[in-house]
Amino acid sequence: MRILPALIALASLFAGFQLFRGVGDQNSKVSDGNAPSSGNYRLAANGEEATCAVKRGAEVASGLSLLTVASDCRLVFPGIERAKFWRDQDDGTVAFSANGVDPIVTFGVADGDGYESYVPTAPLLSLAAIDE
Repeated sequence: MRILPALIALASLFAGFQLFRGVGDQNSKVSDGNAPSSGNYRLAANGEEATCAVKRGAEVASGLSLLTVASDCRLVFPGIERAKFWRDQDDGTVAFSANGVDPIVTFGVADGDGYESYVPTAPLLSLAAIDE
């Protein structure tokens, strides 16, 4: 008989998680006016012709989303291919990181649907929203 209360508790926990996850997804789409619905971006370095694709994925925690960086992004900015997380920070900036904490690059909001890097200072990187 001990199994029944454990199963009920587990089912309640699972249902609560699904409900919380659904509400978080709705809020992230509404609250982030800068991100296009597709989450697709084109990364480019100032003065360079090379560009690559970056995709913001599912939110895994408040302000923290998965990030997919194309392997050819290393040609635009060496080391950025290690980035796995997109973090929306309280000041409106966005940071890419490998571990969700330590930024590889930090972007500020630019004109239009995009961002420009300010850390590191060189090269200047732009992140432009694209619809696909």
